[in-house]
Amino acid sequence: MNDHVCPWWVGYLFVNPIRRFLENPQKILGPYVQSGMVVLEPGCGMGYFTLPLARMVGPTGRVVVVDIQERMLQGLERRARRAGLLDRIERRLSPGQGLGLDDLAETVDFATAIYVVHEVPDQDRFFKEVRAALKPGGRLLVKEPKGHVKPADYDQSLALARDAGFEKAEQSNSLGARVALLVKA
Repeated sequence: MNDHVCPWWVGYLFVNPIRRFLENPQKILGPYVQSGMVVLEPGCGMGYFTLPLARMVGPTGRVVVVDIQERMLQGLERRARRAGLLDRIERRLSPGQGLGLDDLAETVDFATAIYVVHEVPDQDRFFKEVRAALKPGGRLLVKEPKGHVKPADYDQSLALARDAGFEKAEQSNSLGARVALLVKA
């Protein structure tokens, strides 16, 4: 496990409903996600973005979540079951090295990496695996916290994404975060 990985118990703080006032999942992800899509969410934690994504993809879509901590996935599963969305979510425990996405080659429409890239020990591999899972023209939304990730580190992550075969479609700053929308080249 990477030394910088968020402890599982902090996941409860991240799913606090008050967070919606600062970070509304529908506003952030709504422009990119449609009913019937397959969405990939590495580093899903306890599902702050997962449950809204499951609603957005609808009954014919699917959200594939990957985390390195079983306790995060257990928390997400409990929340998804209570919300009646468990059937739209495919949960995966990372095999330790990489994300374990070989079976998803070119099947994913959209992927998110929200507050997770800075915790990934092998970002080059991360971006290559996500790119391989995306359909041609598939998009990846990368969002990193300003106060936690230095601009140079963020730029280096985007350079690794470019080297892995992504093109930058949009870049912006939001409240406390740097955001880039990348497209599979």
